Formats: sequence, C-alpha cells, structure tokens
Amino acid sequence: MSRIDWPGLMRAGLCGLRLTPEAFWRLTPAELALMLGHGARPGAMTRARLDELARAYPDDTGVAGDDGD
Repeated sequence: MSRIDWPGLMRAGLCGLRLTPEAFWRLTPAELALMLGHGARPGAMTRARLDELARAYPDDTGVAGDDGD
C-alpha cells in the first residue's frame, strides 16, 4: 500500500483549489482526485491538433520505394 502525501494533498486542496479546511476534509478521495483533474479525459481531437501531429510525425519517410504498401 502506498503512503498518502497529506501535505501535498492539503496544499492542492487548500491553496490550489482554495477549499476551506471544512470543505477539504468533507471530500471523498474520489471527489478530490476528480477536482484535481485525475482521471479526466482529454478533449476531442481537433483539426489543429491533428495538423500538429502530422507535422511532428509525417507519413513520408523519404525512402525510395516506400509508398506505404
């Protein structure tokens, strides 16, 4: 079992999320994780992100005879 980083969680909840101590201690671990963004799904693929990925990972390798077949 892993140790819980209470000082880190308290900093995130009280300073980062600006929760009151009462609100912080009333949260379940799942609620706190969700508020901190853990388990959040990334947004849908946008055209801009697709273009960025295409530039970063082009299909054309520049090798003669490499036509993707």
